[in-house]
Amino acid sequence: MQTINEIQDEVIAEFEGFDDWMDKYQMLIDLGNDLEPLDEKYKTEQNLIEGCQSRVWVQCDHSDGRLVFTADSDALIVKGIIALLIRVLSGHTPQEILDADLYFIDRIGLRDHLSPTRSNGLLSMVKQIRMYALAFQMKG
Repeated sequence: MQTINEIQDEVIAEFEGFDDWMDKYQMLIDLGNDLEPLDEKYKTEQNLIEGCQSRVWVQCDHSDGRLVFTADSDALIVKGIIALLIRVLSGHTPQEILDADLYFIDRIGLRDHLSPTRSNGLLSMVKQIRMYALAFQMKG
């Protein structure tokens, strides 16, 4: 099983393959399109992330001490961003998720190339994932 940092390094390497931000956006859109569709029953107010301009739902399931995230969004780029977060964080323990330093966001230039509203949305997604991790850790 890869560590969170190993996955982040993979993501950074993939994005470094593109010089042009249009290509990076296309990669995000492709990642979003590859995301498993979220079951309609999970598209609830409770799973909706506040602070995002577009609608983003994140569902968290607990399996063998690890958290498994599924998500969807009605905006292509945002869907790609949540797909990246899921790729990096899903399948790890609550503690690993809480301890993770998500340096890939800056390294691939996401923070610099997102509009302020999308950037806030990204922070909201990360915060929500950490809140799930905290909740499951407290249940322990």
